[in-house]
Amino acid sequence: MKIQLLNKIAKVGLARLGEGFEASDAIENPDGILVRSAAMHEMEFGSELKAIARAGAGVNNIPIERCSKEGIVVFNTPGANANGVKELAVCALLLAARDVVGGIAWANSLAGTADVAKQVEKGKSQFAGTEIAGKTLGVFGLGAIGGLIANAAIDLGMNVIGYDPFLSVEGAWNLNHLVRRAASYDELFEKADYLTLHIPATKDTKNIICKENIVKMKDGVKLLNLSRADLVNAEDLKAALAEGKISTYVTDFPTEEILNTPHVVAIPHLGASTEESEDNCAVMAANELRDYLLDGNIKNSVNFPAIVMPRTAPVRICALHANVPALITQLTAAVSAEGLNIENMTNKSKGENAYTVLDCGSAPSAEAVARIAAIEGMFKVRVI
Repeated sequence: MKIQLLNKIAKVGLARLGEGFEASDAIENPDGILVRSAAMHEMEFGSELKAIARAGAGVNNIPIERCSKEGIVVFNTPGANANGVKELAVCALLLAARDVVGGIAWANSLAGTADVAKQVEKGKSQFAGTEIAGKTLGVFGLGAIGGLIANAAIDLGMNVIGYDPFLSVEGAWNLNHLVRRAASYDELFEKADYLTLHIPATKDTKNIICKENIVKMKDGVKLLNLSRADLVNAEDLKAALAEGKISTYVTDFPTEEILNTPHVVAIPHLGASTEESEDNCAVMAANELRDYLLDGNIKNSVNFPAIVMPRTAPVRICALHANVPALITQLTAAVSAEGLNIENMTNKSKGENAYTVLDCGSAPSAEAVARIAAIEGMFKVRVI
């Protein structure tokens, strides 16, 4: 199996691919791609490409819809970098509460002047802040990262309310019982002293921090964004900062519009930039890619449903297709026409896309595979 590397991937992850895999940035027409932040929207994909694994949670650099139509499974690694982002979010909370960044810059400016100690004592009041204990933190999104931050803030003595319309049962179980679930994002806007964003950038969430929603916030609220730059309307943010409606903005996604803006702390996208996070993401991405290429199992795909099925027969047929009526009937009929016995079968759907796995006693002929591939709505067929 040939794996193309579009970014530097931690060696501990590449080692998980094991024998039979060749991984390099010079690979042509690969079976799989491992990527971190490289832009892929303009890339042409070869006929052999079966999967793309993103070593990270966000997949906005990958053309998901095009991949789906071409039968390319896209994986991400939710939770692998969660602890690294959580720790930076705790740092961001403290940087929002107290002007540590400004204070450090001012202290360094005293170099070469007389009586530095006296000047420090005299001037430190301009950087005084508040404590976070007893304040209310509103958490947008209670997934792998948001849940950890909510729990950490409880441990730091904060009152925490969160909202996540897609909160999973597992996510709910992992939340501290003191975290209160808000009824809507509006409740977070209205009640929080601090707001922290941990939601994906979608058509519904882009520019969620805008003039219309800023007016709902408490005066002097502090805003943290360790998710995506386009969750925040830059011009509306700058106006709110100038008016004091938002007192501080700490972001891990600097843009040209907000750099050097007063009351903005711009961090250079360090959330997942720890040795541990990079290793965890690489290991998870490599495992997902290997498991799919060798056995057809899908876990943590953003465009196709999860199916993990033990091998029960010598041959496995993997069919990626549209989620439409009667397609599975045509698929199984084509297999049965070959005289093959289907020993095990699983089918699941995810939105408009579906995945069917069939374990058979022997392999279908090339003609049968071609007939299956020609079924209307079929994206890609693979025999393992």
